[in-house]
Amino acid sequence: MPQSDETLNDLMNYYGSLYNEQTRLLGTWGQVEFARSQGIIRRYLKQPPALVLDVGGAAGRYACWLAREGYEVHLVDPVPLHIEQAWAASAAQPERPLASCTLGDARQLEAADELTDAVLLMGPLYHLVEVQDRHQALAEAYRVLKPGGHVFAAAISRFASTIDGLASGYYLDPLYRELVLRDLAEGQHRNPTQDPTYFTTAFFHRPDELADEVAGAGFRVTALLAIEGISYLVQDLDAVWGDERQRAFLLDLIGKIEQEPSLLGASPHLMCVAEKPLA
Repeated sequence: MPQSDETLNDLMNYYGSLYNEQTRLLGTWGQVEFARSQGIIRRYLKQPPALVLDVGGAAGRYACWLAREGYEVHLVDPVPLHIEQAWAASAAQPERPLASCTLGDARQLEAADELTDAVLLMGPLYHLVEVQDRHQALAEAYRVLKPGGHVFAAAISRFASTIDGLASGYYLDPLYRELVLRDLAEGQHRNPTQDPTYFTTAFFHRPDELADEVAGAGFRVTALLAIEGISYLVQDLDAVWGDERQRAFLLDLIGKIEQEPSLLGASPHLMCVAEKPLA
């Protein structure tokens, strides 16, 4: 069930040659995103043993972490390089390897009905730019989940490129200005350059749009949360993150405002946690 040739080619080109997703969560900003996402997932995910399907799991950072925690984790991703990287990451933890890594499409999963205790959608909802494709991915997540299981659906905020552009100075580039204006008007993010700094073809959600799409698939929305929140305002984040006490305070502070409606859209990434009803 391929997307348009243009969208699919952009995705493969970006992750296959322009950008190394394997390193994205290793920098300080990525570590904030990863730590916050871990905390949210831990809050709602049932204790092991349990089966987790990581859809769009990329190079396996979340999948390998959950495998180390004792979960049976199956990773699915459409990018061949990501599958290679995920298998390599799995091999580096032979005592807790991934159960499987396979090429696949979020809209047409190979898993059986009501198989898994949790589904991670940490990337598909912003790489599927058409609403019907996102609906199909969520419908597939619903299908493969056991009743009472949770979906963890991440999205990029509609305002992410505006905030990033103003903070970085990218807004001075006329091409970036066009990109931002389309983001704000339509949520459709298009990069007219080969510069990976400007990301790739994607859809950026308003917070309420994300919750509505998840609920529209039949899920009961448990929480709509800011992941990084406004942590990008921290001065000298490297020093803060390197200090255990300051890092703990920062994460606690982000957590205290994670559901504040007036600040949700100001977070680069959002997380919708939802449950498949028991009946």
